[in-house]
Formats: sequence, structure tokens, C-alpha cells
Amino acid sequence: MLSLKVSDLTNTETYQLLSAAVAPRPICFASTIDKKGNVNLSPFSFFNMMSSNPPICVFSPVLRGRDGSSKNTLDNILEVPEVVINIVNYKMVQQTSLASTEYPKGINEFVKAGFTEIASENIKPPRVKEAPVQLECKVNQVIPLGKEGGAGTIVVAEVIMIHIDESVLDENGKIDIFKIDQVARLGGNWYSRITPESLFEVAKPLSKLGIGIDALSDDIKNSNILTGNHLGQLANVEHLPTAEEVEAFAKNMEVKEILDSTIGDNKTRTTQLHLKAVVWLDKGRVEDAWKLLLQD
Repeated sequence: MLSLKVSDLTNTETYQLLSAAVAPRPICFASTIDKKGNVNLSPFSFFNMMSSNPPICVFSPVLRGRDGSSKNTLDNILEVPEVVINIVNYKMVQQTSLASTEYPKGINEFVKAGFTEIASENIKPPRVKEAPVQLECKVNQVIPLGKEGGAGTIVVAEVIMIHIDESVLDENGKIDIFKIDQVARLGGNWYSRITPESLFEVAKPLSKLGIGIDALSDDIKNSNILTGNHLGQLANVEHLPTAEEVEAFAKNMEVKEILDSTIGDNKTRTTQLHLKAVVWLDKGRVEDAWKLLLQD
């Protein structure tokens, strides 16, 4: 493993490594305004939600690496402590990137990037009409992290109103992750898109107490076929199937075929059972996978 001491790296090298490693990151498309009424619109990928009560988002404009100067977004927030966090989806990602161009102060990126300004209801900065979700925020804190180029400034923004394009809602009035089509920032010029092909579910161990990987048998823990992800799925159950359930499952045609074809050959049986368990675990059939593995 390559081990690097940050003190031996340049600011650029540190940024390139961390921005590629800490990814994907959501994008805060921040619209702000100064005391004179000049609007600024700029994307930031040092961004996330930190609390729901109170509802807090944070993002970090970074001081310019070449001279340590601050960006217009930060300057505006220090004058007018309000911001709209516009959420970026695939339909607007190229225009969003264009808005990151360092235009001189007073140039409106809404105009340059071709976005539509719409008035906010509680704060002065306008919203991006094209954004599927727009968060009106008041700025509670501005926390500088350094004075040199590359240093961030944490902007603590409290959400006071949420605007949602109804086209991204499901039948229950909740945001549909397939419809909203979000994008995220990676390292370099790379972005990622949230598509059905890239999505998977992980059962949260919140309402139940998983048995844990330490409770798995050695042949399962040390399997050359089952991966760490598979072990995590198996260990997230509250209890194992009963002996009666396992015995009844032996009549399953796929299971019976494996058992009948490996009589007297325990090594091959274990291999075949683990291979079939992988198929079922990848389909989310955890209970069936357990009943299968306990045939061994």
C-alpha cells in the first residue's frame, strides 16, 4: 500500500488525491446575492446534509489556490447571509459546470449558463428554476479553516423552505430516486449519474440485531466464493432458519439437484452450495441463501 505524508505533498497533489478518494460527492449549486443586488451562481462539491432537526446543510467554498483569494459566493454570504442550494440533476449538469467559470464579480452566471431565475419566498437570492429541488437557507455560521490557497470555509446553512418539482415525486409524494436523476462529483473531470443500473439496496440494521459475522461458521467465513458483501448480508439476520425450515427447503428442485449430484463429495457440495448462495444473495434472497448453506 502506498503511504503518503501530506506534509510532503503540494496543495494540488493533496486536492487531486482527496477529491478522487472522497467520492462521489453531491453538488451544491449555490445562488447568492451581495448588498448591491448582484447575483452569483456557482457549484460546490464539498457539500452535504448534516442534520434534520434543525435541517442543516454545509458546503465549503475553497480559497483560490493561485493567490488565496475568496470566491464571490463566500463574499456574498458574508454580506447577505442567505443562500439557495439548488440540487443538480443530469439534465442540467453541463450548464452547472459552465457556471463554475470564474467570471468577474458582477457577472450573473444565471445568464452566462442559461438558467432561469425565480424569486425565493423567504430570502433574497433567487432560485434555479431548472433544479428539481431548491432549498432556501439562512446562513447560521461561516467557519474559516485556513488562510492559504486551498483552504475551505464551512458555510452552515439552515434550510427554511424546500421547493420540489412535482415531476420527481412518486405516488406517495416522496422523491423518486429514479425520476430525480441526480449526478455527483468525482475526481478530475469525472461525474457519476444515478441510474437504475447503478443502484442497489442495502438492508439497514436499525430495527433488528444482526447475528454478526463472528457468528458465522468457519466454512462460510473462510469461503473462497462468498465475498465480504455476502457475509455482511448473511450476518444481518436476527436468527437462522429452523432445522425444520432447512429440511423442508431440501425439497427445492435446485437444492435437491445439488445435493443429489454431490453425494459423497463434500468439497464439491460446499462449492456448489456457495456458488448458488451467491446467486441468491445477489438477488436479495438472504433467507433462501441461509436455508441453502445450512444444507452443507
